[in-house]
Amino acid sequence: MPPPQKVRLGDLLIQQGLLSDEQLKLALDQQKATGRKLGRIFVESGYVTEEGISQALARQLRIPYLDLRQFTPKPDLIKLLPEAQARRFRALVLDQLSDGRLQIGLSDPTDLQAYDEITRVLKREIDLAVVTESQLLGFIDRVYHRGEQITGLAKELTAELGDIPVEFGDLLGLTPGAEDAPVVKLLQTVFEEAIRLRASDIHFEPQERGLRIRFRIDGVLHIQTEADAKIASAVALRLKLMSGLDISEKRLPQDGRFNIKVRGNSVDVRISTLPAQYGESVVMRLLNQNTGLLSLDKIGMAPRVLERFRHSLSRPSGMVLVTGPTGSGKTTTLYAALNELNSTEKKVITVEDPVEYRLGGLNQVQVHEKIDLSFSRVLRTVLRQDPDIVLIGEMRDQETAEIGMRAAMTGHLVLSTLHTNDAITTPIRLLDMGVPRYMVALSVHMVMAQRLVRVICGNCAEPYAPTPGEREWLRFELGDHVDGRPYRHGRGCSHCNATGYQGRIGVYEFLEMSNELVEAINHDDPGVFMQAARRQMAGETLRRDAVRLVLAGTTTVAEAMRISNQFED
Repeated sequence: MPPPQKVRLGDLLIQQGLLSDEQLKLALDQQKATGRKLGRIFVESGYVTEEGISQALARQLRIPYLDLRQFTPKPDLIKLLPEAQARRFRALVLDQLSDGRLQIGLSDPTDLQAYDEITRVLKREIDLAVVTESQLLGFIDRVYHRGEQITGLAKELTAELGDIPVEFGDLLGLTPGAEDAPVVKLLQTVFEEAIRLRASDIHFEPQERGLRIRFRIDGVLHIQTEADAKIASAVALRLKLMSGLDISEKRLPQDGRFNIKVRGNSVDVRISTLPAQYGESVVMRLLNQNTGLLSLDKIGMAPRVLERFRHSLSRPSGMVLVTGPTGSGKTTTLYAALNELNSTEKKVITVEDPVEYRLGGLNQVQVHEKIDLSFSRVLRTVLRQDPDIVLIGEMRDQETAEIGMRAAMTGHLVLSTLHTNDAITTPIRLLDMGVPRYMVALSVHMVMAQRLVRVICGNCAEPYAPTPGEREWLRFELGDHVDGRPYRHGRGCSHCNATGYQGRIGVYEFLEMSNELVEAINHDDPGVFMQAARRQMAGETLRRDAVRLVLAGTTTVAEAMRISNQFED
């Protein structure tokens, strides 16, 4: 294929009827003032879409236009072009043609320098295709995995620890040029990859023969790399130093937190260390502060659930409980509620351990057990601060629960969480904690139980036929109407790291304390309450809500079955 020819983009778009003379003049004036690329100005001004520009170039140069959203990468081919060149020249190796030439996707197919440099690096003849720049950059972020780089940095640290003497300050990055210390480069790369993959947690786990690094993505752990065991102590020491923990103490668990900047994002990191058989296990929870709070409309509640939840939040007093295991999205739901309730007319105080989200206008208090700043102690003071709404991070003990319920009975709206499997057993759990029956009956207005299910990747979703086991599971909710429904799954692609899922959404059930339930909770036999609660819920359970998402094509049958096993008897 001959080298590309220069094209006057403005004239080309006018010729194809995508741009007017006046728009081109305004864009050229803006380019002269700002120095930005003309094509970017066209797109940002709304004159023409990025796809429109790419398709116009493809027609003019008589080369194909490719939509990368529908493209499945070939890792061996992509790696022929190093990531640095791919980013610099906005290029990707897409395919190998029958005659041995390589098809290259370029966002600017008129770039002669990029054409020459790519030909030199690949040492092959190339054919061009046009792709949009935004799709290409997103594709590069997804396909150039940094697992190999992390493994390489871990080996570099292993070699430095094993072959030559290393000063303690150099190892931990305390001396000038600290950014070049092997452990610093390793951790920086791990954090960057974790943020890119949307990981919620990073696990450093010393094993007998190595250090295992895992990421939790959409609630499921994935191995990122295996490194030499000898670097485990260096990694733990550096992380302890970053979070202000005692670096000399290796026999006791420690908790801390620190803040880092990764790819322009401010990330709060909660760190926990635990002495294990082969060294200190370190787990970090990542809280990306640049990720905005979700609204109640966008967390997946069915309309009926959302209506009743908002009704409970509109009350001036009483308690609303959100329940579920760790990592089920309880805090996200409560902060979505606070985001809706927050106003200048109301005083909102939160008591948390730790404060996970920062929301303007709230008075947020961090519990600190080491200095006896416990939930119960803070709550006593909070109630003298004239609050309208109080968020208690977790009902951990009888004293905290009783103080919260007294607040709910004396004119405050109280939101909190509890670790129970479902909505029905939550009031019983409060009684087991020693809370008086009358408090539970008079203060609790609503209990919401929730789980998170993974969402099918929108890029690789396709029709799916359930297995016989899945059909039997569905039959419990759908009866004889299992057949003929539109089931889907994700086949796996570069957008979802070959998992078939991307992101998570909530499934919910709720229980409102009606007069019948208030009477039933005062009965000595808990079975009386549970029977009355089941009648009131009428089968609107977590399982049914999960099936609703399956039928909507939002999640898979396997995923609904996975999370339902957590709460079924």
